[in-house]
Amino acid sequence: MSQLTKEDLKKKIQDLNIEFIRLQFTDVFGAMKSVSVTSDELDSAMAGELMFDGSSIDGFARVEESDQVLIPDTSTFNVMPWRPSDKGVASLVCDVYNPDGTPFEGCPRNILKSALKECQDMGYRFNVGPEGEFFLFHTDEKGRPVFDIHDTAGYFDLAPYDMGEDARRNIILTMKKMGFKIEASHHEVAPGQHEIDFKYDEALRTADNWMTFKDIVKNVANNFGLYATFLPKPFSSENGNAMHCNQSLYTNGSNAFYDPNNKENKLSDIAYYYIGGLLNHAKGMTLISNPIINSYKRLLPGYEAPTTVAWSTKNRTTLVRVPASRGKSTRVELRNPDPIANPYLVFAVMLKAGLEGVKNKIKPPSEIEKNIFDMSSKERNKLHVDKLPRDLYEAIEEMEKDSLVKEALGEHVFNLFIKAKRKEWNDYARHVHKWEIDNYLAKY
Repeated sequence: MSQLTKEDLKKKIQDLNIEFIRLQFTDVFGAMKSVSVTSDELDSAMAGELMFDGSSIDGFARVEESDQVLIPDTSTFNVMPWRPSDKGVASLVCDVYNPDGTPFEGCPRNILKSALKECQDMGYRFNVGPEGEFFLFHTDEKGRPVFDIHDTAGYFDLAPYDMGEDARRNIILTMKKMGFKIEASHHEVAPGQHEIDFKYDEALRTADNWMTFKDIVKNVANNFGLYATFLPKPFSSENGNAMHCNQSLYTNGSNAFYDPNNKENKLSDIAYYYIGGLLNHAKGMTLISNPIINSYKRLLPGYEAPTTVAWSTKNRTTLVRVPASRGKSTRVELRNPDPIANPYLVFAVMLKAGLEGVKNKIKPPSEIEKNIFDMSSKERNKLHVDKLPRDLYEAIEEMEKDSLVKEALGEHVFNLFIKAKRKEWNDYARHVHKWEIDNYLAKY
């Protein structure tokens, strides 16, 4: 949707019989937050008069400077079809500002906008298409999730094995009502796991859509008495949830990654440099793309998740893959992000890394065609294939060393993110877990 004037927005709200408007934004760690106003209060919100306590939001302001302002982006207006149609509910995505009218440096949406400004200044448009994976679990009589998977189906299975088909269909119908263009949906590899892919768009719009997508999935699943989780790895012996990020740069209406004159694979120099930038900062970006303890239970050999810093045009065991489509569909797929990551921050660091590759003409190493999981350490070392961080602690250490990631996030978010994740790791490390009791108690 294009930007609406205040008058057009008010008329739309009146015509659609909207009574409540949910002003939503995303905190640093990827959680959606919102405050509801009535349609009568919209003028105040549009004028920047709606203040909130930023010190109560993870990663926002300190208590002594806590007042912050929500400014709605009218292009994001959408009706929430799972809410009542009479005196209905709509949503607007907001940017967070300081009281003096300057963009708040801790607002993830502002961070992505800053990266996109650099991209635009270089003459490019940045498109992203994420793949959305989630699990459906049963709930108890109080609606709380229980660790009981909803079905035992597998990849591309149909009903009656795929017991989530009805819920998935309703999720898609709801998404379509909200303007999404659906590209594919199916049961995924693991029992109870599903995937829905919607059409790529400019990165800011896609990040907004991703947050809305997760909100839809959660609400529709709840209506079916189910709990939808985007947790990266619920089961140790099954594939986990990913948010593969397909990305491309466009310039003057043409895909900058496509070169029909390259007889080998029709990739442009820009595509190679962009891949080089991604690989160059892969380890430093991992804490943003894989932000919790559980994220690293997914990044293991044998579960279609990358563990090393490498790329290929075919091989799905690499971190970066270039799918077969060419022309306007030429794209680079980053395969390690998981769906609980903050999309605004993930897209911002990806873009900054790729653009650094383009600016500095960073050539990637040779592509890896062999299954990396089958390689010995000696073979990987010979090919100079580095490893991704193995756990949250290593990811913290790698991000602290990466000046480009710091530049992309800004000092406020960079320092806050590392501090919070170090606290999370230390808390995890000091707890005794069931695995330790099961394996050690009877031995020692």
